[in-house]
Amino acid sequence: MGKKGQSRGMNKNTLLKILLFGLLFGGGTWLFIHYDLIQFFTNRNKAIDFINSFGPLSVLVFIGLQILQVLFAPVPGEATGFIGGYIYGAVLGTIYSTIALIIGSWLAFSLARWLGLPFVEKAVRPTILQKYDYFMKHKGSWVVFILFLIPGFPKDALCYIIGLSHMPVRMFLVVSTLGRLLGTAMLSISGDMLRNEQHGPLWILAAVSLLAVVAAYLYRDKLLNLLKHKPPPLP
Repeated sequence: MGKKGQSRGMNKNTLLKILLFGLLFGGGTWLFIHYDLIQFFTNRNKAIDFINSFGPLSVLVFIGLQILQVLFAPVPGEATGFIGGYIYGAVLGTIYSTIALIIGSWLAFSLARWLGLPFVEKAVRPTILQKYDYFMKHKGSWVVFILFLIPGFPKDALCYIIGLSHMPVRMFLVVSTLGRLLGTAMLSISGDMLRNEQHGPLWILAAVSLLAVVAAYLYRDKLLNLLKHKPPPLP
């Protein structure tokens, strides 16, 4: 009787997970097709017009787009962060983007923890999953913070991967939020500078950001190897 009850509970749980995954995937696909959201993530002017068209609700729409950007990891997050600064200014843009990134990161983390590896294998490219899975299993929160801090790393995909680890959700939210904060602020400041036509400082900031991204891309494997062989901190 006990085993049958457990089996029924597991079957219901599995069906619920499948239903949730289907709703998430189907709803996300419908949103992207119906509103042609790929263009909004890649075309600054269309994104700005689309968000502003909602008037007082534009903040909620912007936060919603940022959340979608995190959940659908292949979508570039830099575009929405920049747009937030352009529409709302450096300070509010950073605040709104941070709120959205916290919610989106928590959802990705929670989905991965609840639905498990089969779901993550569908949400994250196999090459990324293989490359970063080691750090989630063998390294601590300080390595996760560094990975979120460095530009060019697949931060949205990391949210799914970390969901498979034993890291507590509160620690994950603190580490991921602090790690993303500098990059989020720089994107918002860049968008604000463009809106105010501060082209000189904008070019300087863009050049510094580009150098950081290129350096992170060129030396990412060396950095990962360095982090892999560095002993973990004391508990």
